[in-house]
Amino acid sequence: MEAASSILLDLPVAPVPQPRALSFEDDPRWRLTEQVLRSRQFVRSPLLSRFLQYVVMETLEGRHGEITEHQIGVHVFGRPASYRTVEDNIVRNYARQLRKRLAEHFTDHPEERTRIEIPVGAYVPHFTASNEEVLPAYVGVDHEPDFSAETQVLVSAPSSASRLGRGVRVLAGGLLAAWSIALVLLTWWVTKGQKAHVFPKSSGEVLWGTLLNGGKSTFVVPPDAGLNLVEDLARHPLPLAEYIQGGYMQLPLSKLDQHSADDLRTHQLTDFVDMQIVVALSRLPEYNPQRVSLRFPRDLRLDDLKYSNAVIIGSLCSNPWASLADARANFKIVCSEGMQSSLIVNKRPQPGEQAVYASHWNEPTHTTYAFISFFPNLSGNGHMLFLGGLDVAGTQAAAEALLQTNAIAPILKRATRPDGSLAPFEVLLRSTSIQSNATDTQVIAYRVA
Repeated sequence: MEAASSILLDLPVAPVPQPRALSFEDDPRWRLTEQVLRSRQFVRSPLLSRFLQYVVMETLEGRHGEITEHQIGVHVFGRPASYRTVEDNIVRNYARQLRKRLAEHFTDHPEERTRIEIPVGAYVPHFTASNEEVLPAYVGVDHEPDFSAETQVLVSAPSSASRLGRGVRVLAGGLLAAWSIALVLLTWWVTKGQKAHVFPKSSGEVLWGTLLNGGKSTFVVPPDAGLNLVEDLARHPLPLAEYIQGGYMQLPLSKLDQHSADDLRTHQLTDFVDMQIVVALSRLPEYNPQRVSLRFPRDLRLDDLKYSNAVIIGSLCSNPWASLADARANFKIVCSEGMQSSLIVNKRPQPGEQAVYASHWNEPTHTTYAFISFFPNLSGNGHMLFLGGLDVAGTQAAAEALLQTNAIAPILKRATRPDGSLAPFEVLLRSTSIQSNATDTQVIAYRVA
């Protein structure tokens, strides 16, 4: 069964970048950055704020050539210097959100004469004036651009070389204007009578945006590993109704002395694998710390699941709240009465599917199974996501398959409704457990409502 361990979680948090070489208090680009950071798009997003501060600071200090995905990962997101960007896409994910938030901010403030943009495929910020001219990202003190509303006046007479250069610029400007007009006309002709094309979000973005950054609060609920140990020692699974009433306090633990039994019954324990899942959720671009709360299963209430979203981690053998999916689920985990085994029941097998999936969890290397379920909450006005397995490796496999959405992308696509929302769905997974670590995870069945 799922093993328990008490942990202390200490996540690395990168410090907020501060000016290191120059003072930028009077730099209009830095003042604009500070103004953006105070806006609604950034004030509650500390990681996005650190991201923007870092790239702007590096740019203003002349180190725009050093702004790379790897350096951002190290200095903004606290990644070790040895981390590989091909294996960790946190910077690319947040860059996408950063571009979106910047666009939203300047849409809200059309009066701004200057915009900050992060071009796609790069991380160096561009400061773009309202006349669409891209201003220098970094210039020396003697060439600081003027962002004021006043027009600069040349006092000294231009030399012949400067007049020639100005003529070339005027000619180039005329050609650019003509090209812009032609492009506008071409765009109008192509799109005449059609609505503007909006690139749809991926199914993974829709799922996590719905759960972690929608209009409702969300509870992330890891397993109660202490309960799992109590059930194993008592050889008796505890139903949700008894769990809510504190039934674990009455389960007999004859093999333990009273002090150890009381500790096991009262301590809030969870396992490391499931806390890794919680950390992975917190690193998603859609994660909104103002709406998402970590809740231990013993502190959750039925009313919480009537008015909020929830991510329930673990099987009902270690997280009784997982049983809330049973009435609607096709794939259901069943724990044996003596807590010596568990299996997944397939209520309505389709051709090629088994009616029962069991694993030999007490062997070092074995096949294990897991499920992912997405259903409405108890009032039907929110959503609940369930991730569970027959053992720790199974739950790990479910989380990895969901967080690396390529594995279940076809299922999410099939579950996407015409309006872009997601219909209820279930996924059954098979994985190999090697010393409680999941490998070679595969989708073997699924259902979409």
